[in-house]
Amino acid sequence: MCAEFLRVMKPLKDFIRPEAGIKYVLTDIDDTLTSNGKLESEAYAAMWKLHDAGIRVIPVTGRPAGWCDMIIRQWPVDAVIGENGAFAYFFEDSQLKSFVHPSVADGESIKKLENIYATVKEEIPLVRRARDQFARIYDLAIDFNEDPPKLGYQTAVKIRDICEEFGAEAKISSIHVNTWFGNYSKRDTAILFMKERYGLSEDEFMEQAVFCGDSPNDEPMFGYLPISFAVANILDFRDILKNEPAFVASKRGGKGFVEIASKLI
Repeated sequence: MCAEFLRVMKPLKDFIRPEAGIKYVLTDIDDTLTSNGKLESEAYAAMWKLHDAGIRVIPVTGRPAGWCDMIIRQWPVDAVIGENGAFAYFFEDSQLKSFVHPSVADGESIKKLENIYATVKEEIPLVRRARDQFARIYDLAIDFNEDPPKLGYQTAVKIRDICEEFGAEAKISSIHVNTWFGNYSKRDTAILFMKERYGLSEDEFMEQAVFCGDSPNDEPMFGYLPISFAVANILDFRDILKNEPAFVASKRGGKGFVEIASKLI
């Protein structure tokens, strides 16, 4: 079962927690958990409250493997899916393990990302690799909105289009354009990982899990799970969204996540 839900966002206050409760919260990180680039105490505490309530928190992010290694070790999360679905990290019997999507690119394909970057740089001289590129394994992250100069969403669209001309996948987040070779997304890897790690069928996954996000690269998850949320930042992109979340918080960033978490507990 892989339906997409085309709907109109409702305010978070209209959400009614299902009687069976929620067992898994999958969430983006940047501008969903963070505010102005920082993970503030309230949002971090909200993750702990979900954890202590028996709800498993699983970040699903475009951030790199190096960050994900730290997150799974130090945050109150049960697993983390990184680089837009290339892999997942989790602990089993106190041992850190990884799940890698079967279609991740081989070494030769990864080298092609340099050709993509050279072309993007030639056409848009102000672009730069994301500062976290050194910690990545499978993808290229091109910064358009994390560090100065801020280049705007239309520049991000141009970057994405160049990447796709090379036959690569490309997604726009609130800060980066991530591009890679491989037939996977946040949604695809989440489905496979939830079956592999927790033994959930797609139907069970859709019944027991929710997703929280903030930007267009979260659309695969917004369109997949019946219950999905966004922080208020999503309204910046409303005119271009094809798949909207079911509910939207009144506040932006981590403060919006705190609102959502309180509704789920």
